[in-house]
Amino acid sequence: MNYDKFHVRCIRDIRFLICIGLLAVMTMVTGFVSHRHVTISVDGQRIELSTPYHVVDNILTQAGVTRNEKDIYKVTADENGDEVIHIRRAVPVVVEYKGEQKELITANATVDDIMIELGYVGNRYKIDKPGETDVVAGMHIKVTDVPVVPVNVVNTPQGSMTYKSHMKMEATAYIPSDGGGSGITATGMVAQHGVIAVDPNVIPLGSRVFIPGYGMAVAADTGGAIRGNRIDLCMNTYREAINFGRGVVEVYILN
Repeated sequence: MNYDKFHVRCIRDIRFLICIGLLAVMTMVTGFVSHRHVTISVDGQRIELSTPYHVVDNILTQAGVTRNEKDIYKVTADENGDEVIHIRRAVPVVVEYKGEQKELITANATVDDIMIELGYVGNRYKIDKPGETDVVAGMHIKVTDVPVVPVNVVNTPQGSMTYKSHMKMEATAYIPSDGGGSGITATGMVAQHGVIAVDPNVIPLGSRVFIPGYGMAVAADTGGAIRGNRIDLCMNTYREAINFGRGVVEVYILN
């Protein structure tokens, strides 16, 4: 047996195996053997390079681009199908709420994104900048509470209802035929229980009201003696009107 030839062949085989091993290692580390075209969009520039790497941080290192801890990136494809890496730099922003200023470093794109991150969402907050405003370094955003408008609620036979105003008024009672009337009110409605006469300067005609002890009503009539803080309640019968007589009632003008 020719040992010299055997020795040469062994060395050649070993070199081949070493090459295969190195190729396998490169494949595991980079994910690619062949180079590909990649564009990096960062700091207003576009950097184009050919790279064997698949991992974004490795590609950035090759291009000499430093990505800080809070910088974010997004990978898209251009019209040729080549990879484009977009880097958004985190910038300092100040958010003020109730006199306290919070400084943060953020890569959020818009004011709305920052508000969502911090939990300032919903109608209870007012932001001094439109939500779609682009975030820039040094931006100052002021957040204030929206004043809560108290809601006035009264319980009625139809359930809880909100009202715009409430007053105590002197009330009398009448029936549709009083004064030889036709039973038709000043607004054209038929006079019946649930219709009241008012001074339109105090309670506008057409207003819906609730009067405890009388019920739901509509301000649909007027009267010569009904002036100022006085109302006249229509009753269906003479007996009801006599029983009511005259008294002070609470009037809720409903929304």
